[in-house]
Amino acid sequence: MTDSRNKNEEFRQRNLERIKKLRLMDDDFFRVCFKDDKEGAAFILRIILDKSDLKVTKMRTQHSMKNLMGHSVILDVLATDSKGTLYNIEIQRSDTGALPKRARYISSMIDVNIFQPKENYEALPQTYVIFITENDVLHENRLIYHIERVITESGSPFNDEAHIIYVNASFKDDSALGRLMHDFKCADPYQMNYPELREKTIPFKEDEKEAKKMCEIWEEVRREGIAEGIELAKDEIEKANAAKAEAEANAAKAEASAAKAKAEASAAKAEAKERATKTALRMIKRGNLSIEEIAEYTGLTEEEVKEYKELIAG
Repeated sequence: MTDSRNKNEEFRQRNLERIKKLRLMDDDFFRVCFKDDKEGAAFILRIILDKSDLKVTKMRTQHSMKNLMGHSVILDVLATDSKGTLYNIEIQRSDTGALPKRARYISSMIDVNIFQPKENYEALPQTYVIFITENDVLHENRLIYHIERVITESGSPFNDEAHIIYVNASFKDDSALGRLMHDFKCADPYQMNYPELREKTIPFKEDEKEAKKMCEIWEEVRREGIAEGIELAKDEIEKANAAKAEAEANAAKAEASAAKAKAEASAAKAEAKERATKTALRMIKRGNLSIEEIAEYTGLTEEEVKEYKELIAG
């Protein structure tokens, strides 16, 4: 029992040390700090979009969007403002998690999940998919990238009101957005520029009760990972068993096919031999060909023809 308590305490201390190193660029930590925090989401969006009057009326973290025919997605943050505009904020440390086609897919999933049957297309709200990335994944050395559809021939906006924005957290400058990205990558709250972010992160760094929430999330993620691993293993075993059964069935079919082919070949050979024998017997009875000639014409051996000739003569 003592050893168990000691191990639990060691595990807890390790987690507390890990929490001290966390930044808002770590998506689990970001979601915990901003959980159900409409004003916090609005604060970030105001800076990114340069809209000082933006007000968030609804906000969800870890919002799941199902796709029965393909990939489902879990959004880090989905917020709605007072005008009905939807904002998705995705924290991406991995470059592969912020691929352009993933941004396109998320944008389409938002449309599909909010668009109601028989609703007019004009009812689709304006949407923003915003990636805050650890690195400059678009490689143009910019702090922010606005991706919009345009009419190629004229350069005029297409006005579908679906916007994609990439914010490059590796870019450093003293703009409001640059200072925000500094804070996102800052593990020490006291080194942050914005008190709004400092006040959010300090409790999780210094209050053991709040830090425990982060530990619980890690434990939940760990359990989900184990459960997902078990399910994946089951799927792989089922696939392997199905592949084995299919291979065995194909082998059985191949074996049966080979046996059938062998039997057919044997029957054909016997039939050919019977025809050759009948032909040889007719030739022998006519008596105008030699044993060598009959053998050559029928494909029989000279010994076989000789035996047939003796049989007829006898």
